[in-house]
Amino acid sequence: MTAAETGGTGGAPAVGTPVVLRNATVLTMDDRKTVHKEADVLVVGERIEAVGPSLAVPEGTATIDATGGIVMPGMIDTHRHMWQTAMRGYGADWTLTQYFVWYYLEHGKHFRPEDIHAGNLLAALEALDAGVTTTVDWSHGLQTPEHADAAVDALEETAGRFVFAYGNIHNGPWEWSAAPEFRAFVDRRFHGDDMLGFQMAFDVTGDPAFPERAAFEVARELGAKVTTHAGVWGATDDDGIRLMHEHGFMTPGTVYVHSATLAADSYHRIAATGGSVSVSTESEQSCGQGYPPTWRLRSYGVPVSLSMDTSVWWSADMFSAMRATLGADRAREHLEAHAEARTVTHSSLRAEQVVEWATRGGAGALGLDDRVGSLEAGKKADLVLIKNDHSPVMFPVLNPYGHVAFQAQRGDVHTVIVNGRVVKYEHRLVGSGLAKARRAVEATVDHLRGRLGAEAWERGMNPDVPETKILDNPYGYTEYRNAATHRG
Repeated sequence: MTAAETGGTGGAPAVGTPVVLRNATVLTMDDRKTVHKEADVLVVGERIEAVGPSLAVPEGTATIDATGGIVMPGMIDTHRHMWQTAMRGYGADWTLTQYFVWYYLEHGKHFRPEDIHAGNLLAALEALDAGVTTTVDWSHGLQTPEHADAAVDALEETAGRFVFAYGNIHNGPWEWSAAPEFRAFVDRRFHGDDMLGFQMAFDVTGDPAFPERAAFEVARELGAKVTTHAGVWGATDDDGIRLMHEHGFMTPGTVYVHSATLAADSYHRIAATGGSVSVSTESEQSCGQGYPPTWRLRSYGVPVSLSMDTSVWWSADMFSAMRATLGADRAREHLEAHAEARTVTHSSLRAEQVVEWATRGGAGALGLDDRVGSLEAGKKADLVLIKNDHSPVMFPVLNPYGHVAFQAQRGDVHTVIVNGRVVKYEHRLVGSGLAKARRAVEATVDHLRGRLGAEAWERGMNPDVPETKILDNPYGYTEYRNAATHRG
């Protein structure tokens, strides 16, 4: 039986139908990095039933011809501000300072709950279209619990796997985390659903008084992991890491985003306490958080995952993340060698490693390695088929890791399966969510443009740096600054 014979939407296999992807190159990303040539992947229910050549399948199984394609685990984005996706590309020429001005200190306060919903809905669909099956929604625009409910509603409307990281850049984390409304929201929306995890998202400024301690204690009480922007030039530094460590809040499962301007001591602390770093290479290169730190993280043995940050600049395309990461890491290695009159003869960072960071690295960072991140019997069926018979880029496939990292693009994503459900088939998303997302985003853009006025809206795409204390401290909820990070 072919996929088209199963009665699924748009020819896709119907929900609940066993599916077999036949005759692909299979990157399992298991412990042995097994690569199968001309092999099959059988999905039954929510899980992978088997991986191997010429698999026997149950009667009624839908067949997807994967000949010439690559089947790999679904990609995992460990840090994405999904609520900002309604402003796709608006800040293409921004600096990090201008981002702080727009979202943290000025216009980010104009987002209504329905605007958060619109951004999240579009971001969720964009992720699935690009083969990203798990996304951390680093949702730091939650001015009220109503904003948070709207964000989660959008995630639950799509078929992706998400981790919702609750944050509020307009209020101190020690304040919003203590509010009974926050606790009520967590109790109401999170019940151990495998498709929707929970984190707390806030930054540590380095204030010696360590007011963030209260938020860490709430996280500990809730059993929630913390994700934090660390080592960001002009915002967070080694003082924050030291305070977290001295007070016992650097724990396994903590995800440190960027971590691009830290000293050796901080990297040692992250490694020793079982944390990991989410590297957003395109963001770090363009915005100035610091040079993408993958070379340093490898030297200290810190686990790495990849992320895209925000579509106000970039996209959910993890192919781009892998490509940029290889380029940045190798460029630094060559530049350093040339400065010492040396020549690099072997690349230290390999394509296989960035593919692992984009899949299993993300699963490990989120504590999901027992469920997703690799193609093994018994694991949840989150997987991607990269195949495009109409593209000259998709043959020959000689080095499959290199093909994924340097050749493939989101347009080559043929099929995406999440939790056993086909959510993209023959290069098109399954279902009608895109039209709803378009209407919602258009309404949000109209609202924001109307609230700012046409002149301010146009000026916002290339805003001037105001002559205020904004450069000293992007966190409007605290007066703390120091000479090392904020030039106070």
